[in-house]
Amino acid sequence: MRKIVVLEEAAEDIEQGRKFYDLQEIGVGDYFEDTILSDIESLGLFNGIHSKHFGFHRLLSERFPFGIYYRETPTATEVFAVLDLRKNPVWIHKELKSRK
Repeated sequence: MRKIVVLEEAAEDIEQGRKFYDLQEIGVGDYFEDTILSDIESLGLFNGIHSKHFGFHRLLSERFPFGIYYRETPTATEVFAVLDLRKNPVWIHKELKSRK
């Protein structure tokens, strides 16, 4: 199984998503976080098979409209961002560009 590294900004994205969904209904934020972390864990087996968007591989979350953007290094899979795909693609591109 491949090593997965969730970078600090991606962890912040997950926390922001959790807070957003908790405002909708208590408990949904925890479900969001569990789902996203499960999706990220799947990269241990399925890394590198996802299509590339803006220079990153993108895994689509199973339950939420979020994309998990990651890159492969010789030793690990690095998760750079977990972004809401309902946002403007121009914003997503700028956000990813700032994280390179």
